[in-house]
Amino acid sequence: MELKIFVFNPIEVNSYLLWDETGEAVLIDCGCFSANEEETLKRFIADNKLQLKHYLNTHLHFDHIFGSPFIYAEYGLGAEASDGDWHWAGNIAERVARFGIRYDKKIPQLQRVLHNGDEIVFGNNRKITAIAVPGHSPGSLAYYVEQEGWLFSGDALFCNSIGRTDFPDSNHHDLISNIKNRLFTLPAETIVYPGHGPKTTIGYESNYNMYIE
Repeated sequence: MELKIFVFNPIEVNSYLLWDETGEAVLIDCGCFSANEEETLKRFIADNKLQLKHYLNTHLHFDHIFGSPFIYAEYGLGAEASDGDWHWAGNIAERVARFGIRYDKKIPQLQRVLHNGDEIVFGNNRKITAIAVPGHSPGSLAYYVEQEGWLFSGDALFCNSIGRTDFPDSNHHDLISNIKNRLFTLPAETIVYPGHGPKTTIGYESNYNMYIE
């Protein structure tokens, strides 16, 4: 399977594009904010003759969904995600204004509501499994590609860090518990691709991440 990493918007969200030999592709967290970023993603998909079949969100904080209207308009795909964070998407303009950002697009309704253990299938029987890791947000999901040993952790787990839990709907205890019980139980060699920053591994984080007791 192939993987392309894009870093989009002023908050530098990692957007991930996965595809296999069939050309069928999955996009995780479209952070496109500007027209230039949208064109960069669109051109890559077209140049590589990919067919975007699924659009997944790890959670619905605004920096991870800036590009959702573009994906819906260009490819006809609504996001597949937990609905636990929909209140963030539903009033996105108000939320981003607090950070001095103007955003006047409407986030499309979810195409599919995902829960812990749900599978997303594409290409040559490629499977992605949703793992619920609430804590940073109520609806946080990680996506595990067992065949490749890849985990897309969103803002739950970072290299040497974890997601913020100072939002009103965050829960620090839940985040730590879910990282330990649902992510650290994966094989140590699993590569972790987070929502921001560099990749890491489950083995490294389980041994050295100072935020997890």
